[in-house]
Amino acid sequence: KHWNNFFYSVESIPVALSLISNNLGILWSERGEIKTAQTFLESAETLYNQYMKENGNPPLDPNEHFMAEEEKLKDQERSKRFEKAYTHTLYYLAQVYQHLEMIEKAAEYCHTTLKRQLEYSGYYPVEWALNAATLSQYYLTKQCFMESRHCLAAANVIFSQAGQAPSAEDNETEQDQQDLRQRKAEIARCWIKYCLTLLQSARKLLEDNIGELDPDRQSELKAQRKKEEDEKEKGRKKAVLFGTSDLCDSILATEEKVSCLYPLDFQEAREVFLVGQNYVNEAKEFFQFDGYVTDHIEIIQDHSALFKVLAFFEEDYERRCKMHKRRVDMLEPMYVDLNPQYYLLITRQLQFELADTYYEMMDLKVAIGNRLEELDSHTIKKINSLAQLAVKYYELFLDSLRNPDRIFPEKLEDDVLRPAMVAKFHIARLYGKLITSDGKKQLENMQTSLEYYTFLVDYCEKHPEAVQAIETELELSKEMVGLLPTRMERLRAKLSPFT
Repeated sequence: KHWNNFFYSVESIPVALSLISNNLGILWSERGEIKTAQTFLESAETLYNQYMKENGNPPLDPNEHFMAEEEKLKDQERSKRFEKAYTHTLYYLAQVYQHLEMIEKAAEYCHTTLKRQLEYSGYYPVEWALNAATLSQYYLTKQCFMESRHCLAAANVIFSQAGQAPSAEDNETEQDQQDLRQRKAEIARCWIKYCLTLLQSARKLLEDNIGELDPDRQSELKAQRKKEEDEKEKGRKKAVLFGTSDLCDSILATEEKVSCLYPLDFQEAREVFLVGQNYVNEAKEFFQFDGYVTDHIEIIQDHSALFKVLAFFEEDYERRCKMHKRRVDMLEPMYVDLNPQYYLLITRQLQFELADTYYEMMDLKVAIGNRLEELDSHTIKKINSLAQLAVKYYELFLDSLRNPDRIFPEKLEDDVLRPAMVAKFHIARLYGKLITSDGKKQLENMQTSLEYYTFLVDYCEKHPEAVQAIETELELSKEMVGLLPTRMERLRAKLSPFT
């Protein structure tokens, strides 16, 4: 009660208490006492809200007690300082909530902090832009593409102010320039994730039960999209807009370069893809293979993923195949240059992705071949070549799981269980797709295929907990384990007169 009376009777106390609470909050936060920091910072927030409700006029700044009457601040400056103190409260609260894994609340406070920093011109452009770009990634996890795009567009606009700082040209060192280039590349990577996530989310909406584009679903979504999204945007936009007047116009102009609506056909998907690809090139300028191996490969993997999801929207199988070939062309050289001793996880990722890419290309060539009256030798050769390359990379991936004595693990770790089982399943299927006129070779391929299918079935019998990870593959494997021996017997019977 005494504090409250003092608080309302002396105008400078709100600012002083807010600063004290902020400083105590920061101090406890740095000591790792996050809960204590939370208490002080939430107290500062409450003090601000109480004062604004009861009074509303800007209070005296504590420094004014040491100023001559003619030096005292104008109301506008007092208000600016008071609001700046409160912005600091929100800034540190956002960090505290993140530490406490209260992610939604942390994002809310981060967004409010960013808005206030712009409103009261209390920010460093590079830091502000990075925080906005980081916030965009939270919105991506919530499928809030409009909010995510707005954060990224604002990040671009504010980052462009970094080179306009008064002392920048005179005092900037080479290191400062390097830091700026890195931050710009980091924001570009956030844009890549935006484009990729938007395309992948659209794919999930549009695909049927075998992973192809569903035309009926596509028509349905196109019919309902325009009206619904326009209504949603009107309401949501008010809550998220950064800046005012000219700044806001610049942000909105940047937004217009890429959609925040789900792309529903190839043309719309291509527009999002091209924006993502431009940011891939921008990010690669800084994160080069020589010096930033992991970052560079992650960017190339995202580029490959952009091509993969764009191919989903392409109706022409030949063109789709060429898109997957682009993926191979960018991934294979990196795989060759990597030393698995130092980059085992990345090596495995590249092996599996290359195998999957060749596998998809093989499937597409088979589909193209099925449309022909008769398979020509060139198509057969291409199908076999792609299948063998897929097998090669799946086998390389599986070999990487072996121990130093080259023995495959009795029990697979959870993080590699599904990839390993999918690799085994795909190899089994690939041997079944190989085309040969040699009956003996055909029998050998069927036997190999049976062995891989049997591995899946036997593994799941020994380790029932694995079933959940590969239910579909297991069901098909059981079916093939039942069918293949009969087919092999028939083939042997056909071949017996000639042996």
